[in-house]
Amino acid sequence: MIGGAAAATPDFGPCPLRDARHAAAQKSGSAAAAVGSRRGSEQRTLRAAPSPLGKLGPHAGLASLEGPVRGRLELGVSVRGGRSVASRQFHEGALRVLRPHYLDESGQVCYVMVNPGGAYLGADLFLIDVEVEAGADLLLTTQSATKVYRTPGSFAEQRMRVRLGEGSRLELMPDQLIAYREASYRQNSRISLHPTSSLVMAEVITPGWSPDGATFKYEEVRLRNEIWIEDAHDAKLLALDNLLIRPPLNDVTGMGFMEGFSHLGSLVVVDPRVDQGLADELDQIAGNFDAYTGVSLTAAIAGSTGLVLRSLSNSTEELNTLLGVCAGVLRERWYGQAPLNLRKY
Repeated sequence: MIGGAAAATPDFGPCPLRDARHAAAQKSGSAAAAVGSRRGSEQRTLRAAPSPLGKLGPHAGLASLEGPVRGRLELGVSVRGGRSVASRQFHEGALRVLRPHYLDESGQVCYVMVNPGGAYLGADLFLIDVEVEAGADLLLTTQSATKVYRTPGSFAEQRMRVRLGEGSRLELMPDQLIAYREASYRQNSRISLHPTSSLVMAEVITPGWSPDGATFKYEEVRLRNEIWIEDAHDAKLLALDNLLIRPPLNDVTGMGFMEGFSHLGSLVVVDPRVDQGLADELDQIAGNFDAYTGVSLTAAIAGSTGLVLRSLSNSTEELNTLLGVCAGVLRERWYGQAPLNLRKY
């Protein structure tokens, strides 16, 4: 969703283990953005729902917290000697990063986030804070899929804040999110970019295995991304993407939602070089895959434009390949880099 609108904070539903943290939540009449996308690229302007973390803004924090934080990670990256390196690094609990490595000679540093616990459980809260300073280049990924298991009477939550400095770049390419039977998961991200910085962010959501073979046995998956363009004088909301899937409350399998598919993939690109031609090209590439895809553009702010590609499929591998090919086009054209090979296997 593009643009901002004042409204009440939405109701997150019951969470006995964390009621104190969400006691101020109020009910909102707005629904999440539709999941199903039609084929073809378009430019559109939509109204945004309010932030579940409180007041909208690029400098809004990870929200005041009451109750335990399961894992916290802070990472800052700057340029030193022609390469991007960590200038700030902190972790505690069930989040950390592996030693940095470099996939090529570009100077882009790659960090791999790790959850030693292996999964997200009920009432787990994870906080991630990332800053890519001026001219720095970061590839951030995960060691494996994010698995969300049963969260009875509660939910697991991840909050991420990202800041990109002048001329910086972030590729955020995590493995897929797997929501298992009776799982409830919420992910809230605030991303602030300088008009000259570049963001490529991928996400794949898949249902986990269940004994009866049904695909939508999880309780809820809610993903919310706020993307801001900020310079020395002003900050403006470029895009707000609010995705909500609640299988127990609605038939999510039919037309206008998942269109008979079970897996969802998204690619978000924000860069001054994004234009209608790129949207058409990526949409054409997506046509070669067994996926139902739509591409949209945001309005331009301070010379920077956002692109959102959303695909539906029945295969995690198909979506990962599709998003990887699209990201590879940008890597080669804009930076002269080969398609991404994270060498995890």
